[in-house]
Amino acid sequence: MLRRYLSLALLCCGCCACAQTVSPVIVEYKVKASGRIALTNNTLLPMAVVLQPKSFSINPDGNGVYVPLDPAIHLKLSSMSFRIDPGQTYYVFYSANADKLPAWFTIYSVFSSLHHTGGLDVRILLPHTVYLYPKKQLGKDEIVVDQLAWNATSGKLICDIENHGPDLDRVQQVRIEAGSQSETAAGFPLLPGSKRHLELTWSENEPPQNIRFQLEHSMVQQAVSSGGQ
Repeated sequence: MLRRYLSLALLCCGCCACAQTVSPVIVEYKVKASGRIALTNNTLLPMAVVLQPKSFSINPDGNGVYVPLDPAIHLKLSSMSFRIDPGQTYYVFYSANADKLPAWFTIYSVFSSLHHTGGLDVRILLPHTVYLYPKKQLGKDEIVVDQLAWNATSGKLICDIENHGPDLDRVQQVRIEAGSQSETAAGFPLLPGSKRHLELTWSENEPPQNIRFQLEHSMVQQAVSSGGQ
């Protein structure tokens, strides 16, 4: 019988309690990278691992679109495929640079069992994402918040945040505020020339008054119009 394969892309933290882990999940470097990935097999069976470097873009809803590694990114890996015994950790060392900065890519670790059956074989994909920054810092005026609106019916604060510059930046945290009340949301990368559409939940009774985007070296803040419905 033809063996079927199921691939699960788990975009989770390396410290989470799953059978296989990759750590760290996200790293950032200036100009060039020199790093190490720790891959751990927490199962009772040996696992085969194949590394798959990928370039990617991010659509406005935050979903990644993955393609073969851009030839302008030069990546060297100490291993491309290997076996990890039960309860063991394997380390992969790498270096990377790019013809043009900023640059970014993901190294997917594809875990699969060495003991195949006639039924369903599961492959687990775990990411290690690398961002390469230029020495120049992104200007605050290149990050623009647009279409900011509060929808009281849905309890959502909706906006777009755009990177109008040629450089890569990363939102470290999003904070919504109303007086002494506040709620936070996780950060995300802002690729050059890209837009991110956000629909953020606000559970307080009082309408939100401000939204703050904490960047690596600056902060962008915008007031929420009281007329937003």
